[in-house]
Amino acid sequence: MKYCSSLAALAAAAFAAPLAAQTLAEDASAFGARQSVENLSISPSGDRLLYIQPGAQSDETIYVVDLANGGAPTPIITMNEAQARLNWCQWATEERIVCEIFGMQDSGGVLLNFTRVMAISADGSDTEMLTPSSSYKTMGVLQDGGDVLALDVEGQDSKILMTKRYIKERCEKTRLCNDKEGLGVDAVDVENGRARPVEDAALRAVSYMADGSGQVRVMLAGDTAASGYDGSDYRYLYRRKGESKWYPLSSVDAGGPLSVGFRPVGIDSEKDVVYGLERKNGYDALYAFALDGSESKTLVMALDDVDVDGVARIGRQRRVVGANFATERAYTKYFDPQLEKLADAFAKALPGNPSITIADASADENELILIASSDTDPGKAYLFEKDTRSLSELLSLRMPLDSRSMGKMKPVTYPAADGTQVPGYLTLPPGSDGKNLPAIVMPHGGPGSRDVWGFDWLVQFFAARGYAVLQPNFRGSSGYGSAWFGKNGFQAWETAIGDINDAGRWLVSQGIADATKLATVGWSYGGYAALQSQVVDPDLFKAVVAIAPVTDLDLLREENRRYTSYTAYDRMIGNGAHVQNGSPARHAANFKAPVLLVHGTLDQNVTAAQSKLMENRLQSAGKSVDYLEFKGLDHGLVHSQARGIMLKRIGEFLEANLAF
Repeated sequence: MKYCSSLAALAAAAFAAPLAAQTLAEDASAFGARQSVENLSISPSGDRLLYIQPGAQSDETIYVVDLANGGAPTPIITMNEAQARLNWCQWATEERIVCEIFGMQDSGGVLLNFTRVMAISADGSDTEMLTPSSSYKTMGVLQDGGDVLALDVEGQDSKILMTKRYIKERCEKTRLCNDKEGLGVDAVDVENGRARPVEDAALRAVSYMADGSGQVRVMLAGDTAASGYDGSDYRYLYRRKGESKWYPLSSVDAGGPLSVGFRPVGIDSEKDVVYGLERKNGYDALYAFALDGSESKTLVMALDDVDVDGVARIGRQRRVVGANFATERAYTKYFDPQLEKLADAFAKALPGNPSITIADASADENELILIASSDTDPGKAYLFEKDTRSLSELLSLRMPLDSRSMGKMKPVTYPAADGTQVPGYLTLPPGSDGKNLPAIVMPHGGPGSRDVWGFDWLVQFFAARGYAVLQPNFRGSSGYGSAWFGKNGFQAWETAIGDINDAGRWLVSQGIADATKLATVGWSYGGYAALQSQVVDPDLFKAVVAIAPVTDLDLLREENRRYTSYTAYDRMIGNGAHVQNGSPARHAANFKAPVLLVHGTLDQNVTAAQSKLMENRLQSAGKSVDYLEFKGLDHGLVHSQARGIMLKRIGEFLEANLAF
């Protein structure tokens, strides 16, 4: 029996806040704060827990909890780097923790992201960098710090399996240099960082997959054009158990709007199959490909209205236990009947009929870390012990919001101009009658993405401030099959933006929104859509907020010419009249609504030059525009204080321009 009953109370005390926090500044701070608990991981024995707790700025602290004996969470190390953060941490052994660091740097005017993997003792001592270091001889920049393929390597204690990026070195006047190039795999000792190659560097290798015993079984190989850019054709290769020879598995054509071919997503060691996604009747379906040499392929799951998104995996060996998909809500269809029953029982037993996610498991899977969350609940973590069938609350994921009322997220459909029924989600302010409200249409990013039912801090901030929020899954969204995705939301922008504008018109026609208090807010592609809505119908929305938006499609293409992914961007944007007509910065004269632009200076996805161009064009056209810039932050603005500042500024902007 684990002693964790006081853990939630101890952690919550640090985040206690007055219930009367209702001012704009207080709401902005509370909703803008990052999750107070991220990345829960349980040790192999199930006796210890770790999690990451972000601070107000760039600081992040790793905590360890003794579940076996009880006690308060113990901070073991704090990372405080302005341009780097912890991506994840996991228990490698009972005494050693492995973490991945993500960072962004400006290298001679070129933004480069990088990852590094390190190991640390459970008491915070003895830090060891597992990513190999570069030297002055290295002929390039090491961005890829390695992916952890397996936490357990059969017969090798304290070893994990990691990919290793080889970059050639200058070999002038010496033979002590590396002349290899490509991606290989090493067995790395987390105690001392020593590595033993298990897979030699392959020039065309993009990634690898390992089975539960730590054997490399699948390789993704790409084609690189003479220009140095990534190509559009990929090949998957597989190995039979215990062999070293590679055999063809599948070919994938990524040259169209959506990739075509069998794309592996997870290996089942016991069944000796690799699960993968492939199109069936226009939707992604889940298949199992036999790795025993028979090469049989079996349909596991297919739906006739949405895509299968991937597989659910648990535990140290990332055991495949189900298939994920989303209709109005996100679901997991468990292959394991016991887990199916457990998930159903938890959802019924916990308040609010939450979604249940198995976040981690001990080595024997007796202890499970569960996350229960919903549209109105940011989430709580629980420990379930199978042998005693006990369920204990561990931690709340957003402690500053524990006492707050949230708006319910209701699935809706509305008609587009051509009669197509467009799905989306409507969130009303808590306690509202849903009539004549200030309202926001909030298109998602992507464009290859979709909104799903669940807690959304940005939506709930607006609901707390009295706004109705509609999130449309417009045509061009992913998850609804290839026909719905079409050419993508850039090349078919007229359809996507038409659906988004129709969302605003529907809010008004239903009496939900006051037409004089209708705004649009978007992030990334959503920011692009918010701006482009003004090009199409400048009278519809009375205020526009665009966070990290694309504003010129040709500029987006050219900004990526310096990266190997240029070909993918070039395909996504395409050529034709839509490049000119679908670039809001080229149509600033059309705008009537005031615009607020928000961007981070280290945004590699969509550079800050996009917002600066939009600002300049709007100013030159005599339009109302404000620009909020965050130095040293990237696309997600992953910084509690910065997000709080942004939300306060957005709140003030909307209140001023909607007379609310």
